[in-house]
Amino acid sequence: MSLSPRAYYVRALTEVLPRATFGRASSRLWWLPVHLAVIATATWAITQTPSWPLRLALSVPIGGAFGGLAFLAHETMHGAVVQARWARTAVGALGFLPFLLSPVLWMRWHGAAHHGHAQGSTDPDAYPTLETYRSSRRVRFMVDHFSPGGRRVTGVLALVIGFSIQSTKLLVTGHKDGLLGRREWHLALASSAAALALWTTLAIVIGPAAFAFAYGVPLLIGNALVMAHILTNHSLSPRTEINDPLANSLTVTVPGWFRWLTMGFGFHVEHHLFPAMSARHAGRVRDELVRRWPERYRSMPLGRALRTLHRTARVYEDDTTLCDPRTGQRWRLAGNECLALDPQPAALAPSA
Repeated sequence: MSLSPRAYYVRALTEVLPRATFGRASSRLWWLPVHLAVIATATWAITQTPSWPLRLALSVPIGGAFGGLAFLAHETMHGAVVQARWARTAVGALGFLPFLLSPVLWMRWHGAAHHGHAQGSTDPDAYPTLETYRSSRRVRFMVDHFSPGGRRVTGVLALVIGFSIQSTKLLVTGHKDGLLGRREWHLALASSAAALALWTTLAIVIGPAAFAFAYGVPLLIGNALVMAHILTNHSLSPRTEINDPLANSLTVTVPGWFRWLTMGFGFHVEHHLFPAMSARHAGRVRDELVRRWPERYRSMPLGRALRTLHRTARVYEDDTTLCDPRTGQRWRLAGNECLALDPQPAALAPSA
């Protein structure tokens, strides 16, 4: 597999993209009051009715707003919306509030570790190699029971709680694993504790039943919106020690209305090339990528990507081969395809 570093594509594309493509999209901030108004209005409505079907229906727009806030926080903290660091942090704190995620942790986890080493050995979001799977009981348990793939029903947990679980896990282990310095870790802990206190206060004020529909159900929906993109954006891609976004990332396509609601988060190859660019300009980048590297650009409809994610596995036998160690099934990652290979159960069985 021939790889080129991100800088190679950035140099080539910067020469041809209009200057306006790199400008900040400050109007995206209007999403913030819209999402907050939806959450506040629907939460108030939940407290006014005892009907659980109506409460469940009201949970849906709150969940959509939770996901939308996360997409806004993501784009803002990358620098695509506002310049001032305090403003980025403030929007990030509000946007990630439903997930108890600190902006400090997000910058170290996503902004530095993930973007700097996407699908590499130090990417905290990458699924494990077969060697790691075989040697770690903890990794084996998480992959076998909570990762999407292998046609497991339990894989849906990765969608509906995955973002919350991953952020909590990195908060707990961040300092020990070297992701966060001591001061950063303490700031992240304080931020997450403040968010937890806020939601706990809301639960006390409106009562546990109303809180379940105003926060619990929406949190599952928000997780699903975010994780449907996160999982498909990378988990059907090869592992790469050279950070080549055309190899280690996948753009997922969705209907126009859904792309609008999710702020174009599906344009992920484009995002990994230009993290500080608003996704509203990603279409221009995509057009240039398709024109220059049509055989290398990777894109798939979101529905197809989710189905492929469900039927394949999340362990890497090698950089371009996914395997299910329990069954021996294997798939070759080739462009936009996951090609089934002959199984090798004996070679993949985990060690005791």
